[in-house]
Amino acid sequence: MTTKTSNEDRTGTDRHGTLYRWLDWLGAVSPGLLLAGVLAWAGGAAADWVGKSLLGFAKSPISAILMTILLGLIVRNTVGLPAVYQPGIALCVKRILRFGVALLGLRLSLVAVGQIGLAAVPIVAACVASALLLVAWLSRVVGLPDRLGTLIAVGTSICGASAIVATGPSIDAEEDEISYAVACITLFGMIALFTYPFLGHWLFAADQTQVGLFLGTAIHETAQVAGAGLMYQEHYDAPTALNVAATTKLIRNVSMGVVIPLMAILYHRRRRATATGDQRARRLKWHQWMPLFVVGFVALAAVRSVGDLGARPFGLVEPDLWKQFLKDAKWLSVAGLTVAMAGIGLGTSIAQLKNLGWKPLCVGLTAAIATGAVSIVLIKLFAVYV
Repeated sequence: MTTKTSNEDRTGTDRHGTLYRWLDWLGAVSPGLLLAGVLAWAGGAAADWVGKSLLGFAKSPISAILMTILLGLIVRNTVGLPAVYQPGIALCVKRILRFGVALLGLRLSLVAVGQIGLAAVPIVAACVASALLLVAWLSRVVGLPDRLGTLIAVGTSICGASAIVATGPSIDAEEDEISYAVACITLFGMIALFTYPFLGHWLFAADQTQVGLFLGTAIHETAQVAGAGLMYQEHYDAPTALNVAATTKLIRNVSMGVVIPLMAILYHRRRRATATGDQRARRLKWHQWMPLFVVGFVALAAVRSVGDLGARPFGLVEPDLWKQFLKDAKWLSVAGLTVAMAGIGLGTSIAQLKNLGWKPLCVGLTAAIATGAVSIVLIKLFAVYV
């Protein structure tokens, strides 16, 4: 009898502990999540007001994504952001962003993903290789510390902060080096986010596929690519550009599995490490070189492909219900990405960027421009194939 009561008490305590932890997590993320949601709504309202009321257009030419990020930047760099908001902002930038990107898979079939991939792979490979080689050379020219140069190289060529954070431990990088590299990538990625949608529209004569390839290969962060694609979609009513940009960027992300171990090995060889020292290049777990949201994107594209076969999706679902599901999923994806963009603005400190110094900025700027230039040249050369 005593044992039974003890087991019941323990079960009740465990349940209470789990519920408590969930409530504790919810309390931690709620302030930042609520603030990002309010800014996402305010960005849409502000874009509508400026475009219609101030400028007199029937449809606002001002991007809600642009206004959302600007509002986040203003709040962070004028009013300031108390620490209580940080967990929620991190949730927006990491989890909600990846959820929104994965949902984009429902907008494409596997055939479309494959077609985009065939066009994107050679351009991605050339952009990644050129960024790595250029940053390695330029870092030596300006005397940038080897580890910092390596971090900027992988951040520029692959996927921004994620690649930097994954590479840092494998080359024994210090915290300040990782922070400097992330800040550098953030600065030029944000500039690209605001300018490349309009530059791409002009350069590629409004060809949505080519613009998407440009955004996906020339902008650093997954979040920044998603934001630029959304901005282009809103401004020019061109959803294909977002689909192509997202798919292209995910192909770049997958290259982490090759580039990061290679950079770590080369770094340790340059340091004249011993044979055991060369083995310090940390092995990436599969979900680091193939992020889960990439898997989710492909899986949902497969769901879309199967669902579109035949008169009744999966042989069970009513066609109207399937169309409504896809419509709701599209709305949820855009809403999630918009909230994530608010988090991007709220998480960017201009004061921190001022402390970089001219050398990392010089390397980062040159690498960003060169990557964009290589992307433009290759897309122009292979335009007939894309």
